[in-house]
Amino acid sequence: MHETSGEGVTASRDNPIVHKAIRLCEKPAMTRRLLAALCASLVSLLSLPACAQSSDEETGFERYLQVLSDRARAEGVSAATIARMTAGLTLNPRVVALDRSASAPSATPSPVAPYLRTHVSPDRIAQGRNLRLQSQGLLSGIEARYGVPGQILFAIWGHETHYGSYTGDFDLARSLASLAYEGRRRELFANEFIALLKMADQGVPRSQMKGSFAGAFGNPQFLPSVYLRTAVDADGDGRRDIWNSRADTLASIANYFRDAGWRPGEPWGVRATIPSGFDRLSVTEKLNAPTCTKVHARHSVWKPVAEWRRLGVMPQAAIADRTMAALFEPDGPGTPAYLLTGNYRVILQYNCSNYYALSVGLLADEIAR
Repeated sequence: MHETSGEGVTASRDNPIVHKAIRLCEKPAMTRRLLAALCASLVSLLSLPACAQSSDEETGFERYLQVLSDRARAEGVSAATIARMTAGLTLNPRVVALDRSASAPSATPSPVAPYLRTHVSPDRIAQGRNLRLQSQGLLSGIEARYGVPGQILFAIWGHETHYGSYTGDFDLARSLASLAYEGRRRELFANEFIALLKMADQGVPRSQMKGSFAGAFGNPQFLPSVYLRTAVDADGDGRRDIWNSRADTLASIANYFRDAGWRPGEPWGVRATIPSGFDRLSVTEKLNAPTCTKVHARHSVWKPVAEWRRLGVMPQAAIADRTMAALFEPDGPGTPAYLLTGNYRVILQYNCSNYYALSVGLLADEIAR
């Protein structure tokens, strides 16, 4: 029986009505005998709404699971896999609560500086540098094939799971089915649940399907659909093992970035200095981006770096004059500023957050030093 929320009354000793009933039942013997039947009935009745609500919810979840099963079967997933992956699945209210909390919008952006201190930490930098040095032979082949610098690959890995030290322990099938049933982003999570079943059909063990509450897993925290589309068997063992294989992990991230439009030889962005009295209103972006609207709304219009130089905005690292870039001051005038390139937008496709993309870029720079 799952805990209920909303207006369902639970038969808990902490419930004031039940507490009164229990106190009545604790009267001396004569009163206790006279009230015994009433107390039992009252506590039983108080339990009914919660039980009914939970029962209805469980029934609804089971019916929706059948809908997902039918859809998976129509998309070619075997009956044996569907049965194995759905057996005993129950609704997980915890992942629903976590998703609602994580999705709650903030009124104004928080300062980025504290976030960067946490995610571009000395420990992450040191581990990334060591792993990059250990992987030079492997990286040279991946960089040549996909055109994505090794430091970016390690920055993603370091940011997502601290180089594999924590990858999540939520049951992916239960999490994705619960989030799809909850309904706020039903199509997204229904698609990912079906993709997970397809992974199982391809031989990924059920025991390996553990990850975050929102369905991401492995060293790079791919969603199932991303795994199916971009995971790579780079070590040639016949498995796309982004859980245990360093080669598969790095090549899979590189494959994702190449497919997302990474431009070889171009930085993600560079620090920049802004001249005193700079007219920021003159470079305000007036167009809405098709995705990540609020994220891109904080960036300026796009201009060639040569034009930014003419306006007095000076890059502090190497970047070609012809490169198109947008100005970004995450914590406002007088704080660190950046010229962002199209490769920054590729990082945003991995996670639509300026905090995330900026920290990945800066971590990559530190790993490469």
